[in-house]
Parts: sequence; structure tokens; C-alpha cells
Amino acid sequence: MPAQKANTGFTSEEQAAMKERAAETKRPRGSKTDPEAEVLAKIAELPQPERDMAEKLHTIIKNAAPSLTPKTWYGMPAYALNGKVVCFVQSASKFKTRYATLGFSDTAKLDDGQLWPTAYARAELTPEVKKKIVELVKKAVQ
Repeated sequence: MPAQKANTGFTSEEQAAMKERAAETKRPRGSKTDPEAEVLAKIAELPQPERDMAEKLHTIIKNAAPSLTPKTWYGMPAYALNGKVVCFVQSASKFKTRYATLGFSDTAKLDDGQLWPTAYARAELTPEVKKKIVELVKKAVQ
């Protein structure tokens, strides 16, 4: 059943994500919080099997692009380069959607002609899918 929309036009899940983003931006720079620990805590909150997939994605992304820094973004696990989010893991359960996605922001260098995807539905992490994710993440930070 879809979430009820508030009079703002945003679902309660979207409103919650915006509140999380506001809290993320209000953190003082140089605070003693560990961004990776926060990402791992967000992943731990996910229901199975999303949690397992998010944990694997975290490892794949960190290994593929060690220059990316884990951080939360709208309450989701994200990975940034020089403070700017490059890719993020969006949960299906968080937004009550049909599938979870691996998304890329406009700072990701995935440009390919006149049209290219920036989000990928995640169903299963087969060896072929893992290989494609590694390729995408490496290309995104070139």
C-alpha cells in the first residue's frame, strides 16, 4: 500500500529523508562522528535481504574506489569524492518501492553520448552484476 501523502505533496518517507538530510548538514565540520560507522549503522537498520546486499555493495564500492568516502545522504549510505556524493544505495523498504537501487549523482563521470542511466535496480549480486558495479564505480571517479 503506498504511503499517505501529507499536504506538502511528499510522502512521509520522503519527509523523513529530508529531515535526515537537514540533520546531516547541521553537523559541525570536524565533528568526532565516524562517517563510515554511520553508514554501517544505516545498513544495519535495513531488513534482510536488503541489509546483506547493502553490506556487499559497501565492500564492492570501497574496494573499487578507495578514494570515495562513506557518508550518509538523506539517511542512505552514500560515497563521496571531495565531499560530493558520487553514488548512493537507496533502500526499497525505506521508500516503500518495488526495488532497491544503486544510484549515481551528476558528479559521477558516467557520461556516455546523449543518454545514460544514473540508477540501477538491484535484484541480485551475481558475479556479472558485481563486475558491472565495479566498472561503473571506477568510471564514476575517473
